Amino acid sequence: MTDGDVTVAAEALRKTFKAADGGTLNAVDGISMNVRAGELTALVGPDGAGKTTLMRMIAGLLKPDAGSLSVLGIDVAANPQSVQDRISYMPQRFGLYEDLSVQENLDLYADLHGVPQHERRERFARMLEMTDMARFTKRPAGKLSGGMKQKLGLACTLVRSPDLLLLDEPSVGVDPLSRRDLWKIVQQLVDDEKLSVIVSTAYMDEAERCARVFVMNRGRLLAEGAPGALKARAHGLTFKASPPEGMPARALQARLIDRPDLIVDAVPSGGNVRFIRQPQAGDDRLKDLLDGVPSEPRVEELEDAFMMMLREHEGHEAESAAARVDDGPPAPETASDMPVIVVRDLVRKFGDFTAVASTSFDVARGEIFGLLGPNGAGKTTTFRMLCGLLPATSGQLEVAGRNLRTARAEARGRIGYVAQKFALYGNLSVRENLEFFGGAYGLRGKALRERIASVLARFGLDPSAQSGILPAGYKQRLAMATGLLHEPDILFLDEPTSGIDPLARRSFWRTITTLAKGGVTIVVTTHFMEEAEYCDRIAIQDAGRMLALGTPRAVREQAGDAGADMNSAFIAIVEQGRARREAQEAAA
Repeated sequence: MTDGDVTVAAEALRKTFKAADGGTLNAVDGISMNVRAGELTALVGPDGAGKTTLMRMIAGLLKPDAGSLSVLGIDVAANPQSVQDRISYMPQRFGLYEDLSVQENLDLYADLHGVPQHERRERFARMLEMTDMARFTKRPAGKLSGGMKQKLGLACTLVRSPDLLLLDEPSVGVDPLSRRDLWKIVQQLVDDEKLSVIVSTAYMDEAERCARVFVMNRGRLLAEGAPGALKARAHGLTFKASPPEGMPARALQARLIDRPDLIVDAVPSGGNVRFIRQPQAGDDRLKDLLDGVPSEPRVEELEDAFMMMLREHEGHEAESAAARVDDGPPAPETASDMPVIVVRDLVRKFGDFTAVASTSFDVARGEIFGLLGPNGAGKTTTFRMLCGLLPATSGQLEVAGRNLRTARAEARGRIGYVAQKFALYGNLSVRENLEFFGGAYGLRGKALRERIASVLARFGLDPSAQSGILPAGYKQRLAMATGLLHEPDILFLDEPTSGIDPLARRSFWRTITTLAKGGVTIVVTTHFMEEAEYCDRIAIQDAGRMLALGTPRAVREQAGDAGADMNSAFIAIVEQGRARREAQEAAA
């Protein structure tokens, strides 16, 4: 491979930070790699793998502590500005100016990058066409949906034509339709302009689109290659099991994932459970574990190989965190079959805009209920009304037997809430956060100490660790612990796995299924459609209206294919709903 074929060349690259305990943390630990020009390249790995640190070094924003790094043939440590003049970098939190319009944001970034006036009209037109935002140039950025903000961020990143584009998890917090649109844009840039793109992602289906994938963990490079070559590592070890009638897929998944000696990974999908067998697991032991549940081989996917590599590298530490958590007390007997959440004709308006229109549903005790929808669909507004954080304009809303119009404070005392941006105090220790939130829930003295001891053990948390520097997966555990301190009847989870890697997501959902088994009602919003398969029922909203409500199987059937994956079903239902709405508006 000649120098002209290589856009990034690293040799024994290292970046070290001071750790919280006074020691050192090797965020990037001796990585050597070559990234080919004109290709779409993926960096994948769990939280703390070093992906963002590596990206920032490539962008000339961090200086390596050891090794060499060449970007576009330039020594980035010696000439970071020369590199920055030729690349575009979109970090996870891209800085849009929310009070400025779409066009004003584009103008501002063109000014910052020194784009000549004569180049702007053509460049802006191309970016607006690719992102389908030409209709919204006058709209303030702050009033865009999450997906539209991501697309505007990408357009601002590309106001000049770079030689290398760096995208750090561009689809975090973005719904499947917006994610699909974003990747169409990226692929078009690679195909039409032969642009070199390096993207870090937590989605293995995104990595599978790339020409080359680099798998990282704990600062080390575990593997590299084309997706097909990496997938081959799982060949012959991947299966699909079909749970019998009446058994939720998540129950079978829990049984399998709790046996790491036999099973590498298991996840619900399309009403079945996809799993990876340990290479050394014998047929007889696997048959005993399945206990009569039929299974058959399936084609391996990149995520299968990824999970195998992580489990192998992590060893026993990678076992599901929930596998170290007991199932807790059984659900107490109840004489009532009354739902714990009742929603009737719920409406929320903001001025003339109707965010939620006449929505009705019930949620049973111990049920896992998923609220899904594209960015801007109204699900977050619905969620905030259920939590008592936002009053309804009209309609009936009861939570834990309390009317939220007349007894909001009482209802809040019966619920736990985990926000999308975990509401933790970063300068406090884990224990201090738990003490603060426990006090806010009215816990004192011995009762507070006992509950803190219980959740520390349950979630495997170090009480002395500073919460602000915990890895994302551990912040998630702490946020869950704070929400469960007062033993609520209902737990609300607002996109709790956004930006979390597959390893941490498995652990998180094993904990959630355990809580539901213990009688806790779970209401969750998510953009990971695979997670809808863990739910007893799901609701899909768009433009404030309910498009689908039922079991995952019923929703897949409504989309036209009971055996489809939920990602495809979600896209089909939303597109069908939008087509109906457009036809009705045209007829009117």
